[in-house]
Amino acid sequence: MAYDEYLAERISGVLKEKKVRYEAKKMMGGLCYMINDKMAVGIMKDSLMVRIDPELYDSSLKKKGVRQMDFTGKVLKGFLLVDPIGIDMDKDLEYWIQRCLDFNPKAKSSKKTESRKKASPPKRKPINKKA
Repeated sequence: MAYDEYLAERISGVLKEKKVRYEAKKMMGGLCYMINDKMAVGIMKDSLMVRIDPELYDSSLKKKGVRQMDFTGKVLKGFLLVDPIGIDMDKDLEYWIQRCLDFNPKAKSSKKTESRKKASPPKRKPINKKA
């Protein structure tokens, strides 16, 4: 099991209930939910990965089941992992998803997303047909 499929169902249910358009993508050995082409929330094994406002980072670390996200050996400010004990209740899961949704409009897109948006298809010359 690369990620908790029951947690994926719960996240999808909350997002649908809130009428949020999202795309679920398998990445980083887990599942990420993209909202407005930005990573907002995800699952790594059985933990919830959240992208929140960096201003809430330190106070959020004090909440039940929360730890720093240290995916590449480097702590990612603004990203946290919430262990199952911190999202056992639906209201707790909804709390974290709402923090992600609140921050999403302010979050920056990845460099890949930005370059894809800026890239335009190459212009083609019209073909002149001679009769």
